[in-house]
Amino acid sequence: MRAHPISPVTEPMQYRAIGVVRGHYVPSDPAQPTRGVIRTADGTELEAVVLGRLLTLMRRHLDLELPHLWVVYPRSRDENQLHLQMVGVWEPSTLAAPDALADADALAAADSPLEGEEPAAVEAALPSDDLAEGDDYFSVRGELIYTRPETGDLVVKVRQLPRADGSRPVPFKLQLRGEVPLEHLRHFVALDLRRQGQQLCLESCEVVAPLAQRGTRGGKGRRGGGAGGGGGGERGERRGTDRRPSEADKGRGPGPARSHGQAVSRPSR
Repeated sequence: MRAHPISPVTEPMQYRAIGVVRGHYVPSDPAQPTRGVIRTADGTELEAVVLGRLLTLMRRHLDLELPHLWVVYPRSRDENQLHLQMVGVWEPSTLAAPDALADADALAAADSPLEGEEPAAVEAALPSDDLAEGDDYFSVRGELIYTRPETGDLVVKVRQLPRADGSRPVPFKLQLRGEVPLEHLRHFVALDLRRQGQQLCLESCEVVAPLAQRGTRGGKGRRGGGAGGGGGGERGERRGTDRRPSEADKGRGPGPARSHGQAVSRPSR
């Protein structure tokens, strides 16, 4: 059985965005409990949705009047607002009963949407409900597509597994806080982060490898990249400009245009 709600990395270029948040889950509508907020001890209300079989586990075995350590997938939909997809809970002391364990095993069998990431499972074998990393820890692995060290702004692109019908979901972008040098732009990075309010803040960064860019295949400017790489520059992109995002850009989440020749590098849409 798994000893941690976040599975260990099995490949260097493994994409993922997963973490844990402790708090009370409060549904927006008791008749529709899949949407609501997680109220944390610091007073933050985090917009959240319940995915998969976690709802069954919550109804049968969890007291929602108490705080729990939720396993979540983070998303950046609005500026300075974190959105969480709830996919599991880490509470061995509650889920050690045989019926709870059966529901936890069913939850762990659900598909994960991220490349190389196992489903967020509920562990019912360990005696401790606490994790070594502590509450509000997040692990994000993907392509660094925007960094501005002087303001502490980061954007990482994360790819997902193909759906059952063979179609591949559009990669999503996470807006983060921290300082990563410009020379690591367009590299695959592994980030350890801590939630502070509505933001995920960088604690440590490992630069894994550069990623190949679109539009350079077969040319002299081809860059090296490892398996699982992706993303790239826009065709006909002008250099030396710093185009601000349009309202349509903001509606899709973080992703202002890139700028070369400046101290600012922004992601392509």
